[in-house]
Amino acid sequence: MTSGPTTEKTPPPSVVRFEPGPERRLYWAVTDCLTIVRRELTHLRKQPSLIAWQLGFPIVSVLLFVYVFGSAMDVGEGADYKSFAMPGLFAMTMAFGFMNTAMAVVVEKDRGVIDRFRSMPMASSAVVTGRGVSDVLHAALDLVVIAIIALVIGWRSNGGLAATLAAFGLLLLLRFALIWIGVFLGLVTPNQEAAGNLFAVAFPFGMVSSVFTPPSMMPDWLGTIAMWNPVSSTANAIRDLFGNPLPTGDSWIEQNALLMSVVWPLVITAIFLPLAVRRYQALGR
Repeated sequence: MTSGPTTEKTPPPSVVRFEPGPERRLYWAVTDCLTIVRRELTHLRKQPSLIAWQLGFPIVSVLLFVYVFGSAMDVGEGADYKSFAMPGLFAMTMAFGFMNTAMAVVVEKDRGVIDRFRSMPMASSAVVTGRGVSDVLHAALDLVVIAIIALVIGWRSNGGLAATLAAFGLLLLLRFALIWIGVFLGLVTPNQEAAGNLFAVAFPFGMVSSVFTPPSMMPDWLGTIAMWNPVSSTANAIRDLFGNPLPTGDSWIEQNALLMSVVWPLVITAIFLPLAVRRYQALGR
């Protein structure tokens, strides 16, 4: 008995999935990042209250720390306190800025904005990097405002144009690094109410430093903490570049402030930028 003809089934053709090369992935990552930057700048323009806060904080800081407290301050070596404090105020403004980053991320997370971004065909790193770039631009605006205020009250940079520009570059480098701490904290903070407690982290980080007082004038244990604060390294480095008074001790960290003003931000960025991106990618899992 012969069996009927058999038909062999042809296996379906394999589905070929197109995977963009690294050049295309980089292109879209940069493009999506710039889209987020444009969005953030548009929101800033449409919310004048945020601009008023950014302009008001440096003004109040100068009035409070230079004129209210400054009359009672003596940093030693006959240094003029105004010239000592203004670079510290530049550094403090950059240090406290990561709180604005954290709050903005928490608000967008609570309102579902980040979830909408995650559902869109865009680079997963764009939301984080876009926030970083836009916040650096905000920080540049803060520096322009406080620099104008400093010039009005009589502060001057005696270090030359190149050194002055390098000092402002170090300030933006510090702010850029701290942005990633702000993004990470904003992503791990559960809600806006809890985000208010982050001020307890920002205040000692900015104040326990050489911003307003040399660490050598503090108790030994507190002075050691202040010396190794990244804000202190930036503040001391820009004082040197500005040619302003720089009463410092003989510790290694103080004598190498310029080096550490670059090393600290690089270390912070290397740690918290990947953490922020991974935390963003893990949301909702």
